[in-house]
Amino acid sequence: MDVNKQLGMRIKYLRSLNKWSQEDLALEAGVNKNYLSDLERGSRNPTVKILEKIAKALDITLEELFKGIQII
Repeated sequence: MDVNKQLGMRIKYLRSLNKWSQEDLALEAGVNKNYLSDLERGSRNPTVKILEKIAKALDITLEELFKGIQII
């Protein structure tokens, strides 16, 4: 599976653990809700800065954000 799709699924999973909507996470991370939606679908190629914002909003490390993602 594509890395962006895996990452999107991971973000969605972590967001659901917090019982947050996409809007909640977008607001906490300071990113656009539509951008976050695209990320979760795997149709965006995020920058490290964006991933850092999302990880911080979820109160996890970047390492934790990428946990279980297979990079080929």
